Amino acid sequence: MNIRSLLAKLPFEALRYLPPVVAVVRLHGVIASGPAPLRGGLLNLATLAGTIERAFSLPGVKAVALAVNSPGGSPVQSALIHDRIRQLAAEKKVPVFAFAEDVAASGGYWLALAADEIYADANSIVGSIGVISAGFGFQDLIARFGIERRVHVQGDRKMLLDPFRPERPEDVVRLERLQQEIHQSFIDLVQARRRDKLVDPQANGLFSGDIFTGRRAVELGLIDGIGDLRGTLRQRFGEKVKLKLIGGGGGWLRRRLGLAGSDGGDLASSFVAAAEARALWSRYGL
Repeated sequence: MNIRSLLAKLPFEALRYLPPVVAVVRLHGVIASGPAPLRGGLLNLATLAGTIERAFSLPGVKAVALAVNSPGGSPVQSALIHDRIRQLAAEKKVPVFAFAEDVAASGGYWLALAADEIYADANSIVGSIGVISAGFGFQDLIARFGIERRVHVQGDRKMLLDPFRPERPEDVVRLERLQQEIHQSFIDLVQARRRDKLVDPQANGLFSGDIFTGRRAVELGLIDGIGDLRGTLRQRFGEKVKLKLIGGGGGWLRRRLGLAGSDGGDLASSFVAAAEARALWSRYGL
């Protein structure tokens, strides 16, 4: 007999005395598909779908809490994770709360928007509602060593911003057009989820890519208040609320080696992912 069946057999009056349960989902790490960094997590729908489903299916769950600590990453994976949370919240009629830790910026804030209410520490970094693309140019380096690169393509727009040839103005224009469309999607989501809570977005530069402390984010309407996960949920659901962590990663040895979420078979890709993750975190001084 599973827990759900057992609870169904309890008299209604007995259910009144069971402590409320809140499922906690940790959203910690860079948002991206592909190999996980050697140190730190990687967030995408493939790795989180089961965890999210279990959180909303927990017997007697009163709410789902998202513990967010992410500098962002892929806008596509951010949207997919956000949408899955909102779909289940609507289906199960379960409220969602988000709690920003060190940082909930860019895609990290996108994830927090899946919550009905967002909280943060006074010193958390919140915002960065913008889009960024960064890379390197290697054309002078390969020329110095006499390296000849041979590429054969069909389609005159196939080699957008190739790092091994000089940057072309028309390529930059195309990239900026793509960034503008993604940025507008981000803005539309913020406006839809925060509605009339935002305080003069244009004048306060809310959509400029700027970042704010948790204290300032409250004033601007980006979040709902200052508070930590345990304290806020105890105030909302009572001192006896049970916080149930859902998921938590791979085995002990894999976590010890810093390989959680990775098959460990492609160390080169993991090192690249680690470097990219480090760059994202350092953008916020972390």
